[in-house]
Amino acid sequence: MSSAQQAGEMGARRITNTWLIDHDGQTQHGDFILNADGSYATSKGDEDVLEIIDGTDRLITRSFQNWHTHLAMILNRGMGEGLPLMEWLESAIFPVETRLKPQLIEIGTRAAAAEMIATGTTFACDMYFHTGTIGQTLAETGLRATLCGPITDGLTPNFAPGSGDALRHMENLITGPSPRPERIEYGIGTHSVYVCDEEILLNGSELAKKTGATLHIHTSETRKEVADCHAATGMYPVEYLDSLDYFTDGTTVCAHCGWLTKREMRILAGHDAHAVHCPTSNQKLACGGTMSYPAMKDAAVDVRLGTDGSASNNSLDMRAEAKNASLIQKHDHWNARVLDPIATWQLATKESKDWVTWDLDDIRMRPVGKNGRRLLANVLYSGGRVMDVFVDGEALRRNGKTLTVDERAAGEALDEAVIDYYADL
Repeated sequence: MSSAQQAGEMGARRITNTWLIDHDGQTQHGDFILNADGSYATSKGDEDVLEIIDGTDRLITRSFQNWHTHLAMILNRGMGEGLPLMEWLESAIFPVETRLKPQLIEIGTRAAAAEMIATGTTFACDMYFHTGTIGQTLAETGLRATLCGPITDGLTPNFAPGSGDALRHMENLITGPSPRPERIEYGIGTHSVYVCDEEILLNGSELAKKTGATLHIHTSETRKEVADCHAATGMYPVEYLDSLDYFTDGTTVCAHCGWLTKREMRILAGHDAHAVHCPTSNQKLACGGTMSYPAMKDAAVDVRLGTDGSASNNSLDMRAEAKNASLIQKHDHWNARVLDPIATWQLATKESKDWVTWDLDDIRMRPVGKNGRRLLANVLYSGGRVMDVFVDGEALRRNGKTLTVDERAAGEALDEAVIDYYADL
């Protein structure tokens, strides 16, 4: 392996005789320069580059962006199968999360990072415990992330109930030095209206407004959540949050949004909030509904795509999530034109600055079609092998091998960790 193929070295790369799909979903063919700043250009053949890659059997695309997940919950993958959301949380998830320690979080995060890189995702908006440990671990992998730490004391042994230590901890992370400033930032996780009382919601919102940090919340995930909120407040969850002046304009991430009224959609749009569609998790946990993409777009809501955690999804593969998002919207609305390949692609790669290459020798990527017109649909609906991943001109993966995480070691460490984590269950 050349020095240019090693993780850590950053710069431009020339990829020859290849296909490329940018955010617009249009297919191009030729020789391209992938610049370290995320831009690209047609190559003249004489540019100063780190390496030249033969792209004959490759397709270059933007990377996927995962806007709602709980990375270290890969520790819980395959547990609590067949249970609805609240029973799943109360019987399979919450009991073991009281045992979480930084070492377990590190192991889970590294395994999750390996899966994301191997499947073409370079960014995650995460919400989970021991947030500083997650940041340090992801910084080593080269991925981008916004890491929103829960501010509810007492959910884990980290912070005593009612101490306020969780909030202070997150403020220190947000205002302190990032382990990798250009790629890792911290935000605030206010779990949901059924976990966080009014004081916690307001404290989180106040800190987000003071620091400019991302504010992350589960919103209207189930019919029961919506009904309970209305019974207690006379308002639906988004209405209730708005009444508290909770939202931070442009930096609030609302996961799920499966049971919103049109008024609530207009509220989200008014605050430029990001509503995250997580169809696989919603289906698996029998939430009874998924986000209505057409209605959200009609209301001018900014929609993003996320997997949720691999505990409720079993996967962090955003390619698979994009396919499911497209199909469930077509099915639910009896309209095959909803979330066509280009719209789905733009949803799944929104704001990506990074590049992924796919193996055209993979039979799932064939046929290419005239002028490569079948390639986008192949990527989204058929799948394929990720060959290379480039972030800021740094290779996280080359020729089908991840450079910044030892996949085998990460998997073996995960196996050993869950034996201890679930020792009494």
